Amino acid sequence: MRELPGWLKHATAWLLIGTAVLLAVQAWQARRQAAQFVLSGAGAIEIRRDVDGHYHWPGRIAGREIEFLVDTGATRTAIPAALAERLGLESIGSAQSSTAGGVVTGSVVRADIELRGGVRVERLRVVALPDLASPLLGMDVLGRLQWRQEGGVLRIEPPGGGRS
Repeated sequence: MRELPGWLKHATAWLLIGTAVLLAVQAWQARRQAAQFVLSGAGAIEIRRDVDGHYHWPGRIAGREIEFLVDTGATRTAIPAALAERLGLESIGSAQSSTAGGVVTGSVVRADIELRGGVRVERLRVVALPDLASPLLGMDVLGRLQWRQEGGVLRIEPPGGGRS
């Protein structure tokens, strides 16, 4: 049996190193995400502020995994228009939204939103905005919950129980 050429040995070594780095990064991200989102024994949800300074709440729309950016300054929940289109969410009207970049016109869609920790909102009117970077969870959802923000932790109390 002939020995493998040197270039193939080097390529194989680099491929193995790259795979190991990729797996290590994925494991680190999974641990970081698990540490940021905690369900307490009392049924409360605790979301720790991410390194970007925001709270991220994983959830689903139409069965698809979505990570929402919690935005206490947003009146309504908003998603990128391209995402609404990919999910097949039908427009039921149009709406204008004031953003940091000015007033933007988008479409209104209905969506069933499931948030990790058991929070569910059915047939929510969501604004689908062009050029929106990531889904925003607004006060139309947060206002239905009992929550507080303290020390870099957003704590959502279980319905019917907990402190204010």
